[in-house]
Amino acid sequence: MGKRTNCVATATPLGLVALTGCAVGGGGSGGKSSDGDVTLSLLTFETPNLTTSYWDDIIAKTSAKVPGVKIKKLVAPSAEQRNEYARQLDSTSALPDIMVEIDPAGLAEAGKLAQFGKQELADCANPTANSFNGKIYQLPTNSQTWQIYYRKAAFAKAGIAAPPKKWDGLLATVGKLKTAGIKPFVIGGGAPDGLGPRWTFAQLRADEVYAKDPKWLDKLVAGKTDFSDPLFVKAATEMKALAGKGNVDNLSATYAQAQGAFLGGKGAMYPMGSWFPTAPNKAQQKQIVVFPMTTQHGSLALPVYTGGGLSVSAKAADVAKAKKWAIEFSKLNADGAARYDGLFVALKGYTPPAGLPPLYDTTLDIYKKAQSSGAVPSSVSCWPV
Repeated sequence: MGKRTNCVATATPLGLVALTGCAVGGGGSGGKSSDGDVTLSLLTFETPNLTTSYWDDIIAKTSAKVPGVKIKKLVAPSAEQRNEYARQLDSTSALPDIMVEIDPAGLAEAGKLAQFGKQELADCANPTANSFNGKIYQLPTNSQTWQIYYRKAAFAKAGIAAPPKKWDGLLATVGKLKTAGIKPFVIGGGAPDGLGPRWTFAQLRADEVYAKDPKWLDKLVAGKTDFSDPLFVKAATEMKALAGKGNVDNLSATYAQAQGAFLGGKGAMYPMGSWFPTAPNKAQQKQIVVFPMTTQHGSLALPVYTGGGLSVSAKAADVAKAKKWAIEFSKLNADGAARYDGLFVALKGYTPPAGLPPLYDTTLDIYKKAQSSGAVPSSVSCWPV
């Protein structure tokens, strides 16, 4: 869905969004009718791939599987603003009954989200992922990884035969690219939200911090460590090295501008999430390859985040039916999530459909290899797990 997993909750009002009468779809919870049916509000968002017709189709299919539920669809102003919009609705006591990919941080702690039980999570491959005090408030149905995509032609021009595996090799690759007159990195998102650098740093943080101390976030929240920890300092130092003078193409570019620049042939490497493979066209798919962020000793460590599913309001008109609808939606939307959103579906026994972009398959292969070797440290979580 374009930008993914922004785990920094915020309640900052959106000045450009009018909430009078709950505009942009109506807002708020639904209600029960005299015939026993319940109307539930669903907050989603649209992108070039996830269009109005896409959502309407999957909503209709899900509702057909869950009788007695009618859906009132709400659409966030943009995919990037969906978290802020959900919290804006909540500030008017109109938190939607069901929400697609809303960061649960803050809402869960405040008791505003319904908890999913063990049986309701039975089909999830990692049912304890993204928990808060051992409880699940967002269906862990999707996984995302972070890695580096690169243009084969740029590496060939610089005389680089293969992608690096070790940190020193990555620095040497940067040097060769600069010598060849090629900008080593495209890292966008400097404006307005800074997500591009954050996604790049997520890889280094996972490799240098979480892989070595899986409980580091817990310690941070408990006050048992801070950002002067040598592990964190090392990750930050590596990020500084990658962002050195002349290494990055137009850091102030927006996310969309940076992606367009990389697809257009600017820069050699693009640190990005596993949703990126849905962006290149058929010709570009043949020109771009992927490798995991390097580590000091060349061992594989691929940061992964599992969560990203639907959440349900604790005050939904019918919490049980809302959760049942959300679970059914997750199953019916699995192929669409993989095909149009580049997600790795985290449901037991799931097999992606045929005909997915080649980059999706190669990125998934890296993830499977990391899984089989136990080399999947958590990416930045919304809260300690």
